[in-house]
Amino acid sequence: MTTKRENILATIKTTLANTSGVGDRIYRSRVEPLSRGESPAIVIEPIKDDAEQNTSLPTLDWTLRVRVSVIEIAAVPDQAADDTVESLHSKIMSDLTVGGYAIDVRPFRTEFEFVEADQPLGIISNEYEIRYRTEVDDLTQ
Repeated sequence: MTTKRENILATIKTTLANTSGVGDRIYRSRVEPLSRGESPAIVIEPIKDDAEQNTSLPTLDWTLRVRVSVIEIAAVPDQAADDTVESLHSKIMSDLTVGGYAIDVRPFRTEFEFVEADQPLGIISNEYEIRYRTEVDDLTQ
């Protein structure tokens, strides 16, 4: 069986299909560099997953932090990525249960990184906290 965490991450990737400007360039935990023709793109990465035990029930309440980064090559990368950022945010926030796997989704922060190259490259990282619950002894339930 698959953990709820994996189901949430897979659902986010599916939800982001057809995000403005990226086509099918949506990747999970990609570590290799993108080629020029692969920009703009989205990379989805889990950052951390914290658990709290609910003392009155045999359950764990989890807070999964997910980073959804837009990678853009342009003269003004953050400006060029703005439509993509707006589109992905709307898609993620349209279903706060993430396909029925989560309790809630909360935007956490957006960070901007700029890299000097033959053309300016920007990475706009959007972090979300996703709350979900599992049984103490079963991460799939």
